[in-house]
Amino acid sequence: MEILAVNNLKKIYTTRFGGNQVQALANVSFKVEEGEYVAIMGESGSGKTTLLNILAALDTPTAGQVLLDGRDLAHIREAEKAQFRRDNLGFVFQEFNLLDTFSIQDNIFLPLVLAGMHYREMEERLTPIAKKLGISDLLKKYPYEISGGQKQRVAVARALITHPRLILADEPTGALDSRATDELLRLFASINKEGQTILMVTHSVKAASHAGRVLFIKDGEVFHQIYRGVSTDEQLYQKISDTLTILATGGDRR
Repeated sequence: MEILAVNNLKKIYTTRFGGNQVQALANVSFKVEEGEYVAIMGESGSGKTTLLNILAALDTPTAGQVLLDGRDLAHIREAEKAQFRRDNLGFVFQEFNLLDTFSIQDNIFLPLVLAGMHYREMEERLTPIAKKLGISDLLKKYPYEISGGQKQRVAVARALITHPRLILADEPTGALDSRATDELLRLFASINKEGQTILMVTHSVKAASHAGRVLFIKDGEVFHQIYRGVSTDEQLYQKISDTLTILATGGDRR
Protein backbone atom coordinates (compact mmCIF):
# COMPACT_ATOMS: atom_id res chain seq x y z
CA MET A 1 0.00 0.00 0.00
CA GLU A 2 1.38 3.40 -1.03
CA ILE A 3 1.78 5.77 1.91
CA LEU A 4 3.76 8.63 0.33
CA ALA A 5 3.77 9.92 -3.26
CA VAL A 6 6.07 12.74 -4.39
CA ASN A 7 5.12 13.93 -7.87
CA ASN A 8 7.20 16.27 -10.06
CA LEU A 9 8.30 18.34 -7.09
CA LYS A 10 9.97 21.67 -7.82
CA LYS A 11 11.16 24.35 -5.40
CA ILE A 12 12.57 27.73 -6.39
CA TYR A 13 13.71 30.27 -3.81
CA THR A 14 14.07 33.98 -4.47
CA THR A 15 17.00 35.50 -2.59
CA ARG A 16 16.24 38.35 -0.23
CA PHE A 17 18.76 40.72 -1.79
CA GLY A 18 18.99 41.04 -5.55
CA GLY A 19 15.94 38.90 -6.29
CA ASN A 20 18.00 36.06 -7.76
CA GLN A 21 16.28 32.70 -8.11
CA VAL A 22 17.79 29.49 -6.78
CA GLN A 23 16.34 26.14 -7.81
CA ALA A 24 16.61 23.73 -4.89
CA LEU A 25 14.47 20.97 -6.41
CA ALA A 26 14.06 20.51 -10.15
CA ASN A 27 11.77 17.54 -10.75
CA VAL A 28 11.64 15.01 -7.92
CA SER A 29 9.29 12.03 -8.10
CA PHE A 30 9.22 8.86 -6.00
CA LYS A 31 6.84 6.75 -3.95
CA VAL A 32 7.15 5.05 -0.58
CA GLU A 33 5.17 1.94 0.27
CA GLU A 34 3.82 1.31 3.75
CA GLY A 35 6.46 -0.46 5.84
CA GLU A 36 9.40 0.64 3.68
CA TYR A 37 12.69 1.93 5.07
CA VAL A 38 14.10 4.47 2.61
CA ALA A 39 17.33 6.47 2.88
CA ILE A 40 17.93 9.65 0.88
CA MET A 41 21.51 10.66 0.12
CA GLY A 42 23.21 13.45 -1.79
CA GLU A 43 25.96 16.02 -1.52
CA SER A 44 25.46 19.25 0.42
CA GLY A 45 23.29 21.57 -1.64
CA SER A 46 21.66 18.73 -3.56
CA GLY A 47 18.19 19.55 -2.20
CA LYS A 48 17.85 16.93 0.56
CA THR A 49 16.99 19.39 3.32
CA THR A 50 14.51 21.25 1.12
CA LEU A 51 12.85 17.95 0.23
CA LEU A 52 12.63 16.93 3.89
CA ASN A 53 11.10 20.28 4.86
CA ILE A 54 8.43 19.90 2.18
CA LEU A 55 7.66 16.32 3.26
CA ALA A 56 7.32 17.61 6.83
CA ALA A 57 4.83 20.30 5.69
CA LEU A 58 7.28 22.94 6.91
CA ASP A 59 7.68 24.34 3.40
CA THR A 60 5.57 24.35 0.26
CA PRO A 61 6.71 23.40 -3.25
CA THR A 62 6.77 25.82 -6.17
CA ALA A 63 5.21 23.07 -8.30
CA GLY A 64 4.30 19.42 -7.96
CA GLN A 65 2.66 17.69 -5.03
CA VAL A 66 3.24 15.53 -1.98
CA LEU A 67 0.50 13.08 -1.03
CA LEU A 68 0.49 11.36 2.37
CA ASP A 69 -2.17 8.65 2.40
CA GLY A 70 -3.64 10.40 -0.63
CA ARG A 71 -3.90 13.80 1.06
CA ASP A 72 -2.17 16.70 -0.69
CA LEU A 73 -0.01 18.48 1.90
CA ALA A 74 -0.36 21.77 -0.01
CA HIS A 75 -4.09 21.76 0.67
CA ILE A 76 -3.74 21.61 4.45
CA ARG A 77 -4.67 24.94 5.99
CA GLU A 78 -1.88 26.69 7.88
CA ALA A 79 -3.86 26.53 11.13
CA GLU A 80 -4.11 22.72 10.80
CA LYS A 81 -0.50 21.95 9.87
CA ALA A 82 0.85 21.59 13.41
CA GLN A 83 -1.88 19.09 14.28
CA PHE A 84 -1.35 17.26 10.98
CA ARG A 85 2.36 16.85 11.70
CA ARG A 86 1.66 15.73 15.26
CA ASP A 87 -0.93 13.15 14.16
CA ASN A 88 0.86 11.72 11.13
CA LEU A 89 4.60 12.34 11.33
CA GLY A 90 7.31 11.39 13.80
CA PHE A 91 10.59 13.30 13.75
CA VAL A 92 14.10 12.22 14.74
CA PHE A 93 16.70 15.00 14.48
CA GLN A 94 20.49 15.03 14.52
CA GLU A 95 20.59 17.27 17.61
CA PHE A 96 17.79 15.40 19.46
CA ASN A 97 15.72 18.59 20.13
CA LEU A 98 14.98 17.67 23.74
CA LEU A 99 13.99 20.27 26.35
CA ASP A 100 16.50 20.35 29.23
CA THR A 101 13.91 21.68 31.68
CA PHE A 102 11.64 18.67 31.04
CA SER A 103 12.25 15.17 32.35
CA ILE A 104 12.81 12.40 29.81
CA GLN A 105 9.24 11.21 30.37
CA ASP A 106 7.80 14.68 29.84
CA ASN A 107 9.87 15.16 26.67
CA ILE A 108 8.37 11.97 25.27
CA PHE A 109 4.86 12.92 26.40
CA LEU A 110 5.01 16.41 24.88
CA PRO A 111 3.27 15.69 21.53
CA LEU A 112 0.52 13.79 23.35
CA VAL A 113 0.07 16.61 25.87
CA LEU A 114 -0.32 19.04 22.96
CA ALA A 115 -2.93 16.68 21.50
CA GLY A 116 -4.89 16.76 24.78
CA MET A 117 -4.45 13.05 25.63
CA HIS A 118 -5.22 11.82 29.16
CA TYR A 119 -2.24 10.97 31.37
CA ARG A 120 -3.25 7.34 31.87
CA GLU A 121 -3.34 6.72 28.12
CA MET A 122 0.04 8.41 27.72
CA GLU A 123 1.49 6.09 30.36
CA GLU A 124 -0.04 3.05 28.64
CA ARG A 125 1.59 4.06 25.37
CA LEU A 126 4.97 4.84 26.93
CA THR A 127 5.52 1.65 28.93
CA PRO A 128 6.05 -0.80 26.01
CA ILE A 129 8.01 1.77 23.97
CA ALA A 130 10.36 2.59 26.86
CA LYS A 131 10.93 -1.11 27.48
CA LYS A 132 11.68 -1.80 23.82
CA LEU A 133 14.11 1.11 23.59
CA GLY A 134 15.81 0.32 26.89
CA ILE A 135 15.05 3.68 28.50
CA SER A 136 12.63 2.67 31.29
CA ASP A 137 15.20 3.55 33.97
CA LEU A 138 15.86 6.98 32.42
CA LEU A 139 12.35 8.40 32.49
CA LYS A 140 12.82 10.52 35.64
CA LYS A 141 16.19 11.87 34.52
CA TYR A 142 16.80 15.03 32.49
CA PRO A 143 18.46 15.29 29.06
CA TYR A 144 21.67 16.78 30.48
CA GLU A 145 22.07 13.68 32.68
CA ILE A 146 22.18 11.11 29.87
CA SER A 147 24.46 10.25 26.93
CA GLY A 148 24.01 11.18 23.27
CA GLY A 149 22.97 7.66 22.35
CA GLN A 150 20.39 7.63 25.13
CA LYS A 151 19.08 11.05 24.02
CA GLN A 152 18.55 9.72 20.52
CA ARG A 153 16.63 6.72 21.85
CA VAL A 154 14.46 9.16 23.79
CA ALA A 155 13.91 11.13 20.56
CA VAL A 156 12.86 7.90 18.83
CA ALA A 157 10.42 7.19 21.67
CA ARG A 158 8.94 10.67 21.26
CA ALA A 159 8.53 10.02 17.53
CA LEU A 160 6.92 6.61 18.04
CA ILE A 161 4.50 7.47 20.83
CA THR A 162 2.11 9.30 18.48
CA HIS A 163 1.79 6.14 16.33
CA PRO A 164 2.88 8.09 13.23
CA ARG A 165 2.19 7.02 9.67
CA LEU A 166 5.73 8.04 8.72
CA ILE A 167 8.95 8.70 10.63
CA LEU A 168 11.19 11.38 9.11
CA ALA A 169 14.77 11.12 10.34
CA ASP A 170 17.22 13.94 9.60
CA GLU A 171 20.85 12.79 9.96
CA PRO A 172 19.87 10.70 13.01
CA THR A 173 23.39 9.32 13.54
CA GLY A 174 25.20 12.60 12.88
CA ALA A 175 25.88 13.45 16.54
CA LEU A 176 26.51 9.88 17.74
CA ASP A 177 29.69 7.88 18.29
CA SER A 178 30.13 4.55 16.52
CA ARG A 179 28.66 2.45 19.33
CA ALA A 180 25.56 4.64 19.70
CA THR A 181 25.22 4.69 15.90
CA ASP A 182 25.19 0.88 15.78
CA GLU A 183 22.56 0.78 18.54
CA LEU A 184 20.33 3.30 16.76
CA LEU A 185 20.57 1.52 13.41
CA ARG A 186 19.65 -1.80 15.02
CA LEU A 187 16.73 -0.03 16.65
CA PHE A 188 15.54 1.46 13.38
CA ALA A 189 15.77 -1.95 11.71
CA SER A 190 13.72 -3.50 14.50
CA ILE A 191 11.07 -0.75 14.38
CA ASN A 192 10.84 -1.08 10.60
CA LYS A 193 10.53 -4.86 10.85
CA GLU A 194 7.44 -4.30 13.01
CA GLY A 195 5.87 -2.28 10.20
CA GLN A 196 6.92 1.32 10.84
CA THR A 197 7.62 3.30 7.66
CA ILE A 198 10.87 5.29 7.87
CA LEU A 199 12.32 7.94 5.56
CA MET A 200 15.85 8.95 6.55
CA VAL A 201 18.04 11.72 5.13
CA THR A 202 21.71 10.96 5.76
CA HIS A 203 25.30 11.56 4.66
CA SER A 204 26.34 8.31 6.32
CA VAL A 205 26.96 5.35 4.01
CA LYS A 206 26.77 3.10 7.07
CA ALA A 207 23.35 4.43 8.06
CA ALA A 208 22.01 4.19 4.51
CA SER A 209 23.27 0.62 4.17
CA HIS A 210 20.70 -0.48 6.75
CA ALA A 211 17.76 0.78 4.66
CA GLY A 212 15.73 -1.23 2.21
CA ARG A 213 16.12 1.34 -0.56
CA VAL A 214 18.47 4.26 -1.13
CA LEU A 215 17.57 7.32 -3.24
CA PHE A 216 20.33 9.62 -4.46
CA ILE A 217 19.55 13.30 -5.07
CA LYS A 218 21.77 15.36 -7.37
CA ASP A 219 21.12 18.89 -8.63
CA GLY A 220 17.58 18.76 -7.27
CA GLU A 221 16.59 15.52 -9.02
CA VAL A 222 16.57 11.80 -8.27
CA PHE A 223 19.88 10.69 -9.76
CA HIS A 224 19.66 6.98 -9.00
CA GLN A 225 18.17 4.49 -6.56
CA ILE A 226 19.29 1.15 -5.17
CA TYR A 227 17.04 -1.57 -3.79
CA ARG A 228 18.48 -3.86 -1.15
CA GLY A 229 17.01 -7.05 -2.60
CA VAL A 230 19.02 -9.92 -1.15
CA SER A 231 22.11 -7.78 -0.47
CA THR A 232 23.71 -7.84 2.96
CA ASP A 233 24.49 -4.58 4.75
CA GLU A 234 28.10 -4.92 3.60
CA GLN A 235 27.13 -5.47 -0.04
CA LEU A 236 24.69 -2.55 0.03
CA TYR A 237 27.40 -0.39 1.64
CA GLN A 238 29.66 -1.08 -1.34
CA LYS A 239 26.92 -0.34 -3.87
CA ILE A 240 26.18 2.96 -2.12
CA SER A 241 29.88 3.88 -2.05
CA ASP A 242 30.24 3.13 -5.77
CA THR A 243 27.19 5.27 -6.60
CA LEU A 244 28.46 8.18 -4.49
CA THR A 245 31.76 8.01 -6.36
CA ILE A 246 29.92 8.23 -9.68
CA LEU A 247 27.83 11.11 -8.33
CA ALA A 248 30.89 13.00 -7.06
CA THR A 249 32.82 12.59 -10.33
CA GLY A 250 30.01 13.90 -12.46
CA GLY A 251 28.77 10.61 -13.87
CA ASP A 252 25.29 10.19 -15.27
CA ARG A 253 23.28 7.32 -13.87
CA ARG A 254 19.54 6.79 -13.53
